[in-house]
Amino acid sequence: MKKRILFLMVSAVFAVSCSLDKFPLDRDTVDSYFKDEEQLQNISNTFYDDLFDGPFYDDESDICFKTSLPSLLRGGNLRTVPSSGGGWTWSTLRNINNMLDNIHRCDNESVRIKYTAVARFFRAYFYFLKVRDFGDVPWYDHELSVTEKDELYKARDSRDFVMTKMIEDIDYAIRYLPDEANAYRVTKWTALAFKSRFCLFEGTWRKYHGNGNMAHDADYYLKQAADAADEFISTSPYRIYGTGKPDTDYMMLFASQNAVTEEIILAKNYSLALSISHFGTYDTFGQNKRAYNKKFVDSFLMKDGSRFTDRDGWETMEYYDQVEDRDPRLAQIIRCPGYHRIDDDVQYAPDFGNTCTGYQVVKYAQSYNILDMNWAASDNDLPIFRAAEVYLNYAEAMAERTDVSITQDDIDKSINPLRTRAGMPGLDLKKANADPCPFMSSSLYGYSNVSGQNKGVILEIRRERTIELTQEGDFRWYDLMRWKEGKCIEQGLYGMYFPGTGEYDLDRDGKADVCIYEGDEIPETEAGNIRKLGNTVILSGDSDGGYVDPHRKTQHIFDEARDYLFPIPSEDLAINGNLVQNPGWTKK
Repeated sequence: MKKRILFLMVSAVFAVSCSLDKFPLDRDTVDSYFKDEEQLQNISNTFYDDLFDGPFYDDESDICFKTSLPSLLRGGNLRTVPSSGGGWTWSTLRNINNMLDNIHRCDNESVRIKYTAVARFFRAYFYFLKVRDFGDVPWYDHELSVTEKDELYKARDSRDFVMTKMIEDIDYAIRYLPDEANAYRVTKWTALAFKSRFCLFEGTWRKYHGNGNMAHDADYYLKQAADAADEFISTSPYRIYGTGKPDTDYMMLFASQNAVTEEIILAKNYSLALSISHFGTYDTFGQNKRAYNKKFVDSFLMKDGSRFTDRDGWETMEYYDQVEDRDPRLAQIIRCPGYHRIDDDVQYAPDFGNTCTGYQVVKYAQSYNILDMNWAASDNDLPIFRAAEVYLNYAEAMAERTDVSITQDDIDKSINPLRTRAGMPGLDLKKANADPCPFMSSSLYGYSNVSGQNKGVILEIRRERTIELTQEGDFRWYDLMRWKEGKCIEQGLYGMYFPGTGEYDLDRDGKADVCIYEGDEIPETEAGNIRKLGNTVILSGDSDGGYVDPHRKTQHIFDEARDYLFPIPSEDLAINGNLVQNPGWTKK
């Protein structure tokens, strides 16, 4: 045991395989490196790979999941303290600080300043990932040596201190990064977008979780988020992409093989020629059974801007009636009646072989002509930052502030361009606040923590954000965390409504699409999906019908006293006695 502890202390201060005190290159290499732009770019390329490695889809939230729920969603005693890893890894930070410590070796001042800005952007990004998961974390702005034991084994720095250093880093990046558009390299515009993201996160976290004894309150960070977003909207070359085709523009933004540079600020580049692919189309037609739930589908407005959940009988509408005349984005996110692949006229109804709720994901599905030979591998670029998020960040930051009042002009330059692209009526600030949506504020379906004079518009902004950014990484989980709405995880994971057994023509084309039966005898049917009640499909009311309920017997609980932060691994607590575990997590 003594040898093991010694090994851990030497090779991994905060994670078993990742240290802050080990030089990544030998001395001879260091003396000859960091000299020019090519070398600095090669070094910084690793930061992109390390920090922008996904997830690019979302199947771990209250609105989208698979047939098997991960421990993150199941919660309770299924979430435990890991022995190592768990996000508490620091090798990327070491490499970033190593570059900053040695960048003086480059004699070209403009190149040196540019790549200092690149490195500081990534250091801020690295710390954002740590703060949102763990809260307080140790701040390091240089590569540590083995002699710096006080630093190596120090306690966590305050969240307030770390956020202040992150703003210093990102402000430097905003000032010195190139201001041209580049979908695959960080720029001034990426930095502004990122500042709006993490300052919104921090501002709303402090508003809903409490400020504690920290120096800066929620409004301080919300103003920073709003100002960064406003500068981006006002001065960047980016816009909300659209061709005047609301029934397809949103879909094509994500199905396009190459990043749509009018809106996408930074993207992950994929190429089948280079054998670099993802599974966006496979997850539509394959067997992963990623699916949305009824709560998500019900949140979409009607095409005329009215609320679906104000309609009589909305709770038990069958699929066709449920999705008819809705926000056009719904049919570009899930299979709706008339769905067909891009460049293919064959129409497909929802396939219960590929979705556990009936609401089948189609976002990111590429053209039939591109992928007809290799549909399991997609090469459309995936967004990391896009303008729509920045617009949403601006609206939310303004709505959540208490030091100023959001105006209709603020809505018109943020939320309403998104609704215009979708062919939807604009959001009216006064009407929203005069009549907050009961569905969106319900403890059964929405957010119970929202209050105040801007309750209505905040709920509508959250509606818009949930729809617009769905499947784009892990937005949804961390939105719930910063809003202190973890209890949304416990809301219903239901799918389509069926009044009972029988054949159902989901898309009303005159042919049965799904047959639900009970008993041992499979009925004669032309339906492509034959589901045995209680076996291959579970309804909430059993023989009396109800909602598809794939996780009826699976717990999905959220511990309010524990689950807003992740645990620090037990081995790291053992190595560094100055680290204190996050509340509610035991040292195992």
